[in-house]
Amino acid sequence: MKPLLKLPKLRNCKNLLFVALLFFSFSQAANSQSIPDFTIELTNGNIFTTKDLSKSKPTIIIYFAPDCEHCQALIKELIKKIKSFKNSQIILASFESLQQISTFEKDYDLKAYPFIKTGIEKPVFFFRYYYHLENTPFTALYDKNGKFIISYQKQTPVGDLIKHLNALK
Repeated sequence: MKPLLKLPKLRNCKNLLFVALLFFSFSQAANSQSIPDFTIELTNGNIFTTKDLSKSKPTIIIYFAPDCEHCQALIKELIKKIKSFKNSQIILASFESLQQISTFEKDYDLKAYPFIKTGIEKPVFFFRYYYHLENTPFTALYDKNGKFIISYQKQTPVGDLIKHLNALK
């Protein structure tokens, strides 16, 4: 596996300190308890970032693959209970092509819900590396202040997600 970062040779204490601080900052970012600084390209070509999130609504980030059966089941269940999510904002981010994501969006009529933003992450695998993911779907819930509440790996029990969302009111 190719290293993500080429480190300088450790010839003195200054370099050692630099490397220690670099690793500390990466580990702090990955374990942060707030919404990551993300960018996605929406299916309409517009760019959506963390700065575009509403400051008055909880945020749900769902990392998915359009051809993933678990992801499809999650979206079907979420849409069945969509009224429970209308006062939140949902970010559906994927690493797949915009064409595949757009087809997924059409298949589930996601444009009917203005609080759902669907797109490809920029750079690709940003969320995968940020959250240390190996599977999809991944779901993370944050309160209106961007504070982490809960996350789910692979299976997202929608009823439980709604319970946590309702507790934020």
